[in-house]
Amino acid sequence: MARYKHIDTSPRLIAVDLERQLLPGTFEHALNYLVDHELDLSQFDARYKNDLTGAAAYPPAMLLKVVLFAYSRGIVRSRDIERACREQVTFIALSGDSAPHFTTFADFVSTLGNEIEPLFKKVLLICDRMGLIGREMFAIDGVKLPSNASKTRSGTRADFQRQADKMEAAAQAMLARHRTNDALPVEPDLAAKETRQRDRLTREAAQMRQWLTDHPNDRKGASGKAVLSNRTDNESAKMATDKGVIQGYCGVAAVDERHQIIVEAQAHGTGSEQALLMPMVAAVTPVATAQTLITADAGYHSDDNMTALAQRGIPALIADNGMRGRDERFKDRDRHKAKPDPLHDKTHPQKAARHYRPQDFAYDPDAGTCVCPAGKSLYQNGANCIHNGHIAVKFQGALRDCVPCEQRNKCLRKPDTTKTRQVSFFRGKIAKAGPDYSAIMKQAIDSPRGRQLYGRRFATVEPVFGNLRYNKGLDRFTLRGQRKVDTQWKLFCLVHNIEKLAHHGYAQ
Repeated sequence: MARYKHIDTSPRLIAVDLERQLLPGTFEHALNYLVDHELDLSQFDARYKNDLTGAAAYPPAMLLKVVLFAYSRGIVRSRDIERACREQVTFIALSGDSAPHFTTFADFVSTLGNEIEPLFKKVLLICDRMGLIGREMFAIDGVKLPSNASKTRSGTRADFQRQADKMEAAAQAMLARHRTNDALPVEPDLAAKETRQRDRLTREAAQMRQWLTDHPNDRKGASGKAVLSNRTDNESAKMATDKGVIQGYCGVAAVDERHQIIVEAQAHGTGSEQALLMPMVAAVTPVATAQTLITADAGYHSDDNMTALAQRGIPALIADNGMRGRDERFKDRDRHKAKPDPLHDKTHPQKAARHYRPQDFAYDPDAGTCVCPAGKSLYQNGANCIHNGHIAVKFQGALRDCVPCEQRNKCLRKPDTTKTRQVSFFRGKIAKAGPDYSAIMKQAIDSPRGRQLYGRRFATVEPVFGNLRYNKGLDRFTLRGQRKVDTQWKLFCLVHNIEKLAHHGYAQ
């Protein structure tokens, strides 16, 4: 019979040189050198008051190394980071085999709001020193991600008031029913279940009342109008994405074209990208030059934004909603709409109109006449009406025709209260007194040079989000509050920039 050497797999102590685990050319080596030799972490000293008394604290340099390396590996939860510091040799090397408790990492990340911005700018300076920032074009884009908040806890103060009233009414009804049934034999388990349910409703109603007391006003959006509040994280917002509506934040990044360095990163609790363009442009101004081109997709296009960019003399190419329809390179895009995603089909079947629409009326713009589907002529009661910046012609039916008409139910939404039908036909936008900067932007982006420049936007910013979302596993924000979420977004963008440094020979 053949004889084999015995393989012993039992645990044993092995001498490991931790410093040699950080190989030159790797992300962890660049990170370790960057934190130890380039970054000024003296600002963290103000956190601690243990100069004479108290226990010694973990060095912020070590915590920053471990957190950034964990994010680069898609490890976000503090408990998982603690476990990695005990089990994975690279984490052991970066932490010096110290294995801090998970609450130490959680507190460190959640309180980085004041320190993360200087660290981000310092890394940008190093990227610029190595020639990684070209300043020819900055591409601005954003990604909407869920946050640590419940979508079902969103609403206006009036919604929360009604919910609290219903909960209190249900609890009172259950209490009255319980008192009525006191004299009857009731199963102990059923009675205990009803008691727990009543207590839960009462407790949730009290919590909702307390929230209404703490927040006396509705949350205001960028336009000043009231938007939905959220009782879990009131700084997050409901956002429409290609996978449905989420409760979360929009992480926005400005990416340099040369080597895809993120020059600015911000997280906002709003789904309106139009309101985020000018703050991002203002933030990248210290990094940009007078010739730096700003590009963004149609979500950032608005007349106010185009006017602001033009008045400040900032070169920009911002797409509009009709840009792809005018570009022959996208002429075949409609054929892909016939192939819905089998795992997620957002299309809704077209419903037949229940009431007559303006196209069902016979309108003659030359003669200025309008005939309804019942064959009655409407009279014109407005030739130059303004509606949302468009000029419209308005017609209204006569009482003698509309009141006895047999088609009232199909013509009017509320035939019992509305006497006559009104219909409007739009003739175009109002001519502006000054330059139409949106039209000027359309001409610029439709030119051969504009299409060539804007086409480079895709190859600049989209791979960055692919790296963060797929390679780094960033599928949601785990913190609450705009300041903390902004910190977490900057940490991920910082990881991306340090990776670029490592790939270009930093610290070798």
